[in-house]
Amino acid sequence: MKFTAEQIAGILEGTVVGDPNIEVFKLSKIEEGAQGSLTFLSNLKYTPYIYTTEASITIVNADFQPTKPISTTLIKVEDAYEGFTKLLEYYDRIKSLKTGIEQPSFISETVKVPDTAYIGAFAYIGNNVNIGENVKIYPNAFVGDNVTIGENTTIYPGGKVYSDCIIGKRCVINSGVIIGADGFGFAPNKEGSYSKIPQIGNVILEDEVDIGAGTTIDRATMGSTILRQGVKLDNQIQIAHNVEIGKNTVIAAQTGVAGSTKIGEHCQIGGQVGIAGHLTIGNNVKIQAQSGIGRNIKDNEVLQGSPAFGYGDFNKSYVYFKNLPKLAKTINELEKKVDGNN
Repeated sequence: MKFTAEQIAGILEGTVVGDPNIEVFKLSKIEEGAQGSLTFLSNLKYTPYIYTTEASITIVNADFQPTKPISTTLIKVEDAYEGFTKLLEYYDRIKSLKTGIEQPSFISETVKVPDTAYIGAFAYIGNNVNIGENVKIYPNAFVGDNVTIGENTTIYPGGKVYSDCIIGKRCVINSGVIIGADGFGFAPNKEGSYSKIPQIGNVILEDEVDIGAGTTIDRATMGSTILRQGVKLDNQIQIAHNVEIGKNTVIAAQTGVAGSTKIGEHCQIGGQVGIAGHLTIGNNVKIQAQSGIGRNIKDNEVLQGSPAFGYGDFNKSYVYFKNLPKLAKTINELEKKVDGNN
């Protein structure tokens, strides 16, 4: 897909300085620019590259004035980084403008697929599934019985949504995601083994939830596991049964949240965090990477460590942690001196 400088300037409401008809068909870093590529300059430390780049078009800030000859065509906008991001979003929308049903795929006779939707090859759509307008279900995806998928939601290749789950509008479910697998429910029995507890609940994703690749969200034992509006999960995260995550909370990769824990709104949780079950995490909480949470957390706390405690206290304590060998040596020497004086 090719775009001219004039077309790009129109999308970004920018001004062309150079050849308005020059075309680009790929993106590049400014230091790696080649003919036919589009790049941008927003960080001043990369300014020298604009005089050597072979990129056909470069997006720059409106106040940029070259001090030497350049070969690249400029598109001047208010904010080059924001303009480049806007262009990426525009390109992504165009790239994903797929509609229709590819074959082979299985779609239950009880399902009505809107004309604006896309169902990829080898996808499976079960009974009584409700598919909204502009939904994209890519190849090898699985959608179980009685699932609802809101408009403009995308399920990427290999995504799995088990029966009875509810997916909101404008959600993104990346490859390898499993929504609605059984929660980890087992009870010890008289024989000394474990009996499985039926998991009869579901998972609810509200609008604008984004789930990273390889993440699993377990269905509730009863009721629902719920991710509120705007929640963003990174890759390879485990959300256990009956967990609730408040709106606009973000969680980084390899974090695990055990069953029935409630996480508040606008929280930021780092990678490899472990959160025990049946806890309540307040609003606006920040948890640093690799922390272990085993207690309830109040609003606005900032935590680090395992078990986690106050971020400021952790940093103060760390000064002593890393100097423990020296401190121990000093204490031993002082004890020897005291013993020698007695």
